[in-house]
Amino acid sequence: MEEKKTFEYKYSAKQQEEIDAIKQKYLPKQEQPEDKMETLRRLDRQAERPGMIAALTLGVIGILIFGSGMSLAMVLPAGVPVILCYVMGILLGIFGIFLMALAYPAYKKITKAQREKIAPQILKLTEELGGKQ
Repeated sequence: MEEKKTFEYKYSAKQQEEIDAIKQKYLPKQEQPEDKMETLRRLDRQAERPGMIAALTLGVIGILIFGSGMSLAMVLPAGVPVILCYVMGILLGIFGIFLMALAYPAYKKITKAQREKIAPQILKLTEELGGKQ
């Protein structure tokens, strides 16, 4: 009676990559110096963020005010003169449209100011990375 002794091994590169990715989440973070390209990307994102936040805030507030004005003009509260509701609703709607219209110019102005502020850093990094002016 001869017993067969075999060894079977299955290796999956995809599975090993997934295991390594999960393992990296639980390892203590080691501070590694940021490379220049990543710094360049971070600075570029950083220049747009304040303008985006301001534009989104203006747009959301504007659309809420616009919706309130539209509701006031369409749904009449009891005991309030009809003409007063229409006028107030229209005025609120116009103010909401005005705020929404300000969102894009605010984004452009704030982003331009941020880009001017960090332009020396960006230009220095692009020269170091071999970019042309």
